[in-house]
Amino acid sequence: MTRPPTGSTTAVSHRTILGIAVPIMLSNVSTPLLGAIDTAVVGQIPDPAHIGAVAVGSLVFTFLFWAFGFLRMGTTGLTAQALGAQDADEMVAALGRALLVAALAGAGMVVLQWPIRETAFALLEASDAVEGLGRSYFDIRIWAAPATLANYALLGWFIGLGRTDIALVLQLLLNLTNIVLDLWFVLGLGWGVPGVAAGTVLAEVLAATVGVLIALRHARGMGARWEPQRLLAPAQLKRTLVVNSDIMVRSLALIFVFVWFMAQGAAQGDVRLAANAVLMQFISISAYFLDGLAFAAEALVGRAVGAMRRGALAAAATMTSIWAGAIAALMSLALWLLGPTLIDLLSVDAAVREAARTYLPWAAGAPLLGVWAFQLDGIFIGATRTADMRNAMLVSSAIFVLAWWLLLPWENHGLWAALYVNYLARTATLLWHYPALLRSVPD
Repeated sequence: MTRPPTGSTTAVSHRTILGIAVPIMLSNVSTPLLGAIDTAVVGQIPDPAHIGAVAVGSLVFTFLFWAFGFLRMGTTGLTAQALGAQDADEMVAALGRALLVAALAGAGMVVLQWPIRETAFALLEASDAVEGLGRSYFDIRIWAAPATLANYALLGWFIGLGRTDIALVLQLLLNLTNIVLDLWFVLGLGWGVPGVAAGTVLAEVLAATVGVLIALRHARGMGARWEPQRLLAPAQLKRTLVVNSDIMVRSLALIFVFVWFMAQGAAQGDVRLAANAVLMQFISISAYFLDGLAFAAEALVGRAVGAMRRGALAAAATMTSIWAGAIAALMSLALWLLGPTLIDLLSVDAAVREAARTYLPWAAGAPLLGVWAFQLDGIFIGATRTADMRNAMLVSSAIFVLAWWLLLPWENHGLWAALYVNYLARTATLLWHYPALLRSVPD
């Protein structure tokens, strides 16, 4: 095997954590900013159906693409473990397998777009106006599928290597390009909801192209060899498929929760759907920001597992979680104080503004509960304990549905409370498996 001169790959310190987390935080801020600008741009049209259409259309692709979230998460864990073992050939093979899956899956989505679209909109109880605009969004954005999935794989690879500076460049390129195109297509050319979708397609293709070129150059710099026999090695393919299939099931269960949440909001009318969509942007802002620490946990835990060092694993889990808890508290405080102003920026509709203010406390408190689930996800991804993640999420999703049913009399407040229950369930079920994770790594 080729061993890159990495020095100590398992050392854990506050500086190491922040060196990985801060670039991811900076890049992730641009992702919810994109979603907020999408909402704000169409929110300038005095009809809540346009906000609802972007929310529903984006939700469909969230379901589709998050199902393949293993291309990011699995690639991070496998790459970080190869780095811990100092096996450069396996590092590039992990990326090659992920890109191959991304190309095949993305092409499959494009080919099967008609049944995907019809099934998706049949499951969502949106009004005729929202559904019509949402279908226009879907018909354009589906063509970005191969590039979007490739970007997942590239992001996971660079995070696994600890090169979050490169991940920052790629995410900023993707999101800032998307923002500029959205503003041009929607406000400048008047394309409306289809303009939002077109901007996303072009930005995804550009970012994927640049990412592949950087990855090829980076691999050459490590002295790694692109060997077909290594890429298609049966044992490694089996391991990759097992890890990815577990994460896929886990992701589908998580997506189900958010699809259910948005669908139940849509069933309560366009105003509540739009209000929930606005508040979900706040949750996205906090979650994407907190993901910086979760990604740091993935990279550092993966290195510790690859090097077979339990002490480094425990240190990475503890230290990243302390940082994450502190940042979550700051995020909740900021959302509480700035929420009303942000709501006004995201929508001009008076009814949507009033409804969003009513449910703002739920969105503001979400980071305080969600942070622990995010951190545990990062720890288990880094350790590639994906079967535990799968089982925990299936149980948590069932608990969410039960909570929603019990809280039906409280309508939208009950829906938000059920989301809180899901956060608590995700944390509790993963904590149950954590001691076994520690015992699985020698010290």
